[in-house]
Amino acid sequence: MHDSRRALQCLEPKLDFFIAIDSDGCAFDTMEIKHKECFCPQAIKYFGLQPVSKYARETWEFVNLYSRRRGVNRFPALVAVLDLLRCRTAVRQRGVQIDELPHLRDWIAAAATLDNSTLRQKANQLESDELLHVLQWSDSVNAAIEDIVHGVPPFPKVVRSLRRATESADMIVCSGTPVAALKREWAEHGLSRFVRVIAGQETGSKTEHLWLATAGRYQRDRILMIGDAAGDMKAARNVGALFYPVVPGQEEASWERFFDEALDRFFALSYAGSYQDALIAELDNALPESPPWEFTESRGF
Repeated sequence: MHDSRRALQCLEPKLDFFIAIDSDGCAFDTMEIKHKECFCPQAIKYFGLQPVSKYARETWEFVNLYSRRRGVNRFPALVAVLDLLRCRTAVRQRGVQIDELPHLRDWIAAAATLDNSTLRQKANQLESDELLHVLQWSDSVNAAIEDIVHGVPPFPKVVRSLRRATESADMIVCSGTPVAALKREWAEHGLSRFVRVIAGQETGSKTEHLWLATAGRYQRDRILMIGDAAGDMKAARNVGALFYPVVPGQEEASWERFFDEALDRFFALSYAGSYQDALIAELDNALPESPPWEFTESRGF
C-alpha cells in the first residue's frame, strides 16, 4: 500500500470542514508546460507520430487541455489521442499507421490503479513489448517533467486562499500526478504546510482519495473539491461533495472569486444550489466534447 493511501485512511478530522485541491492546472499553472513540452513530444517520439506531428500536437492538446477529457490519467489520454488521430482525414491521407495498443486497453479496463508501478508489473507478467514500450514513454515523460518543470508558481490568490481555508478546514492534495512530482512542486513553493496529505497517481483515483479521507468523518455539505476538469467534478459528485471549478483560461479570476466569496459561502453552508450550479455551468461551457476539426473536416476544409 502506498504511504499516501495509508495516510488518507488514517486521517483524523481536526476541523469540521474538508477541502481537496487538484494540483496541475488548478493550484499551479503547469498543465500547459507539462503537456506541450513533456507529454506530447515524448508521445510523438515513442509512437511514430513524426509524419503527423502537427496533428498529433493539436489532438494531444485538445484531449488533455481544451476538452471534457482535460485532466484524465495519462494512459487513457494516450489511447484517446491515438483513437482521434486514427480518424483524422489528414492522418489517413498520409498513410500513417497509428498504434492501437490492445494490451494497454485491457490493462486500463482491469487495473485498480493506473500508474507506472502497476503497469511495469503487468508488462513483466505478460512479457508484453507493447506495455514495456508504453512504460518507456511514461518514464520519459516523468524524466522530462523533472528536468523542465521548475519555478512555476501557484496562481495568484492560491496561497492566500489556502492560508485562510486552513483555519477552518482540513485539506489534502487530490491529484492524478505522480506523488513524487507533487511533493516536489508543493514543497518548492511552500504550499506543503497547508495540506495534511498529498495524494497522487499511485494513491488511486480522485474518487478513492475523497472516499478514503472523508467517509464517515465529515458531513457531505462540508466537503469541497477544487478542480479544473470534468473528472474533478465527477469525483466530487461520486462522494456527494461540493465542487468549486477553476475554469481553464480564467484561473486568476476563479481563484479571486474563491478568495473573495466562494470560500465564505462554503463555510457559511450557503454554497450549494444555484450558486454552485452557475459556476459549474462556466466550466461546462469552457470544455467542449467534440474537437474543432470535426466541423472543418466535415465541410471538406
